[in-house]
Amino acid sequence: MKKLGIGILGLGEGRSTMSAALQSDNYELIAICDRNEQLCQQRAEEFNFHHYTTDYQDLLDDERIDVIGIYTPDHLHALHVKQALLAGKHAVCAKPFMDDLAEAKELLEISRQKHERVLIGQSSRFFEPMKRQRKDYEAGEIGEIITLEGFYNADQRWFLAKPWALQPEFKWLYGGLSHPVDFVRWYMPDIDEVMGYGMLSSNGVKGGLKNNDTMHFIFKTTDGRVARVSGCYTGPIQPVYRESEMSCILRGTEGCSQADYMDLRYAITNKDGEEKMYTWENKLKHFFRFEGKSHHAGEYQNYLDYFAECINSNTPAYPDLKEGIGTVAVLLAMDQSLKTGMPVKVDTILAKYGLKREDLV
Repeated sequence: MKKLGIGILGLGEGRSTMSAALQSDNYELIAICDRNEQLCQQRAEEFNFHHYTTDYQDLLDDERIDVIGIYTPDHLHALHVKQALLAGKHAVCAKPFMDDLAEAKELLEISRQKHERVLIGQSSRFFEPMKRQRKDYEAGEIGEIITLEGFYNADQRWFLAKPWALQPEFKWLYGGLSHPVDFVRWYMPDIDEVMGYGMLSSNGVKGGLKNNDTMHFIFKTTDGRVARVSGCYTGPIQPVYRESEMSCILRGTEGCSQADYMDLRYAITNKDGEEKMYTWENKLKHFFRFEGKSHHAGEYQNYLDYFAECINSNTPAYPDLKEGIGTVAVLLAMDQSLKTGMPVKVDTILAKYGLKREDLV
């Protein structure tokens, strides 16, 4: 398989991608970029990799680079992906793909004209329990999906020490809850309507947050099925053996499965009534390479390697540009529901930006 040259833009979250690229057999890390030169120097020393720049154009102009990993603030994603595609580069973009859909039509048109691909870095799909859950589902082990329950509950009070987390633009809806929302989109992609309630907890108020840190949502699909997603971010949680911070529960016509994120655990009762449990403790160091579990570079390596395989075999890679745009439309509908206390149609959000559901198929 051809080894791909990769450049990385944004060295905060891009730290995990640096580790992934340097340890992957499918990539050669060519250069890294951040407008903060001090952070460039910090990463250069940390990884003993000294090819850095503070100018994104240097990555765009480098003919050795096939793929650009984009880990900049959300409101810059669309611009940076657009520039990568126009420069003839494939792009991996951190979730959420956009903070609105103002540039979605233009990006869709550029993608139709170009052969380059975009992979949205919905990293939780690439954790071992979630990968096994998807494999069993596709093999028919639980039948057809009746409903899905996803949650992401985490004590993120430490996050309040980051000044940008206290800005009005920061929302846990996009920064955290987008993970379990992606599970819903993965298994039940045709979301018709969403309804949710949220609140800013007393801990969040005390810490200086401006937006909801506690949220519960119901989703309805075009065929009438329902799913639910919850997230709580500024309070204590149960020990990991009781609550794995993030889980995806699939309830099917013939079985049920649950993938647990933080403790790498997966359980299934399959169509034959067999109960099975799997764990991947041997991969903890693969997924969590840095201090604590705040960076999970193993997921990034998994999706980078998957992307390389898709590029080299000329097969689709998901979630792609269209799926990423569709997920943002769902998130915007959720945001509107929080503000109005009313159900919101996803098609209404798409229409606001001149888009239709069929544009994203």
